[in-house]
Amino acid sequence: MNINRIITAVAAAVVAVCLNAQTTMTLTGRQQALVGIAANEAKGDIDALRAALNEGFEQGLTLSEAKEALSQLYAYTGFPRSLNALGALQQVVKEREAAGLTTEPGREADPMPADYDALRQGTEVQTRLSGQPFNYDFAPQTDYYLKAHLFGDIFARNNLSHSDREIVTVSAISALPGCEPQLKAHVAGALNMGVAREQLTAIPAVLAAKAGTDEAVRCVNAINEVCNTDLQLTDAPAKTVDFSVWPKGEPNTGYAQYFIGNSYLAPLSAENGGPVNVTFEPRCRNNWHIHHNQVQVLICVSGRGWYQEWGKEPVAMTPGTIIAIPAEAKHWHGAARDSWFQHLTYHTHVGEGASNEWLEPVDDEHYDKLK
Repeated sequence: MNINRIITAVAAAVVAVCLNAQTTMTLTGRQQALVGIAANEAKGDIDALRAALNEGFEQGLTLSEAKEALSQLYAYTGFPRSLNALGALQQVVKEREAAGLTTEPGREADPMPADYDALRQGTEVQTRLSGQPFNYDFAPQTDYYLKAHLFGDIFARNNLSHSDREIVTVSAISALPGCEPQLKAHVAGALNMGVAREQLTAIPAVLAAKAGTDEAVRCVNAINEVCNTDLQLTDAPAKTVDFSVWPKGEPNTGYAQYFIGNSYLAPLSAENGGPVNVTFEPRCRNNWHIHHNQVQVLICVSGRGWYQEWGKEPVAMTPGTIIAIPAEAKHWHGAARDSWFQHLTYHTHVGEGASNEWLEPVDDEHYDKLK
């Protein structure tokens, strides 16, 4: 079958569809994943939560830490949200195990000593977080629960640091409309509990990418008021794509270790030789890699992204762009910083012993030079 004829036919179909349907962080990768996990737990967005959990495990988050973060959040978002999230976590772990992916169990919290006084310890933690003693005299039982249970029992568990707990809390409350007083209190509390200012001010950009613009704006406003700063979201809201035209598919867990950010796969009759639709979130890209003894074809169908061969200038990809990648060419491809990106992909001229070789990641220093 003539490959040029195939490419021409697919390109024509792509253009027709597109004409009818248009649209150096200081947090570690693990901490960025915690931001996404917490915010999407609070929103109840289970699909985004599952993607954030998978990303977290690839960035060094342990199962113990994930369970701890989601369990802590019941005190801020309620048991229904927390239990739904823990159920999603359980399913993600099963799927990763079935796919042969490793999920590090991590260490459990040390047991409390027999003479542990949760009320006394919780009062000390709350005072440190608040910057001063706090007593809710209007509702003494609530005051007791806050001190003895939240800051005494939960914060005393040492499988998640106090600073990580506050990153989780700030991110979750940013996703809760109408909770600005509590958000501002925890922005101040995060600084008191060891979160560096540079880490705190990096949270909104992560929220914008992993949860939404509204969540990021709430966080920015709280930081500016508490810290007397003029922090701005550095990137415009990401351009979305219409998933009813080209399906998003399922999280790309099988190859997550070779990607920065979240990607998704939607096979289009791949078992019969059809292409696979790959979806990249903003800033997501795969590692440098080589296809040995086979040609890969990329066809952009939605959004905006990049393709680059080693030693050559990057090529912008927009709907209708087609790239045939020669065998043995070292390359990468992924989304633009401000847009989701979808491309179809398939292989042709597949020779005996064809394989993929995954190489080093495309680091932020290289990626951020792209315009």
